[in-house]
Amino acid sequence: MDMNKYQNSAVKTAIYPEKYKIMYPALGLVGEAGEVANKVKKVFRDGVDNMPKDWRESIASEIGDVMWYCAALAADLGFDLDSIANENLEKLSARKNENKIKGSGDKR
Repeated sequence: MDMNKYQNSAVKTAIYPEKYKIMYPALGLVGEAGEVANKVKKVFRDGVDNMPKDWRESIASEIGDVMWYCAALAADLGFDLDSIANENLEKLSARKNENKIKGSGDKR
């Protein structure tokens, strides 16, 4: 699916008040990312062999929720997901080409 098509469809389901633009999806993103992390943590704790049959699908569902909040937040900030994704890939490619893919800091 096209990222912008997803974003346009996703934001049509947003029901939070205008006065909470940016803040609501940013907080939702953190919450859903936490749910992904919590499910992955249980894989470490219990081991793959002890996970419920649907553990992978459950994590994927939470990733979908993360994507929704990313789409809403980007829209609230006036960006489309295609532009953000392309800029991110360009940044990572430049870091790799300059042998700076490891390390920390935004301006590597």
